Amino acid sequence: MKRALSSMFVAGSLVLAGAIPGLVQAQEAAQKPDVKAGEQLYTHGDAARGVLACIACHGAAGNSTISANPNLAAMPHEYIVKQLQDFQAKGKTPPSRTGAGGAPTIMSSIAANLTPQDMQNVALYLSHQQLDWDKAGTATHPATVPLGQHIWRAGIADRNVPACAACHSANGAGLPAEFPRLAGQHPEYILEQLKLFRSGDRKNSIMHAIADRMTDPDLAAVADYAAGLR
Repeated sequence: MKRALSSMFVAGSLVLAGAIPGLVQAQEAAQKPDVKAGEQLYTHGDAARGVLACIACHGAAGNSTISANPNLAAMPHEYIVKQLQDFQAKGKTPPSRTGAGGAPTIMSSIAANLTPQDMQNVALYLSHQQLDWDKAGTATHPATVPLGQHIWRAGIADRNVPACAACHSANGAGLPAEFPRLAGQHPEYILEQLKLFRSGDRKNSIMHAIADRMTDPDLAAVADYAAGLR
């Protein structure tokens, strides 16, 4: 009897062991980002779940033509996922990305209906797109270029403001997965985000402590300069 039970246990263990790789593979397949699904959601949304088409605000393939909305084309996959997550509330904890005065942004309502898989899919799709540099944001205030360039390259030593280039790179390309590309971003959008960092309404990065030590002219100059980098 003991031998029979032992044989059954061994056989069962072998069956289970053989099944585990299949379960792991199925789980990995479910979590793997899907570019085509991301494109579908980005372009058409999902009305049944209240998910608006991203293209309406962020333009074809992530190239926004609205200065208040960021260019997302070619942004790092990991960075986009994090931002989408930060627009979502975590239980009773409000989103770490809000608008002025802590008010919800339009992205709060959109992100609330996104699943983790949706975020991965859309982010991967956008990371595969190309930024249209002919239509991208650029610097428009020549008079503030010297100030913006100085802050970007050297920071503001007497106020402990580090050089922007240290994290976003000399040409504004950013560091994938950590710090976003600012070159070609709309200067109006960059300036608005710097103000939200300074006020603490956007609290999902180290930027609050930096922007808090900068004046309005500082922010405007560096936002315009960053947009013009190539």
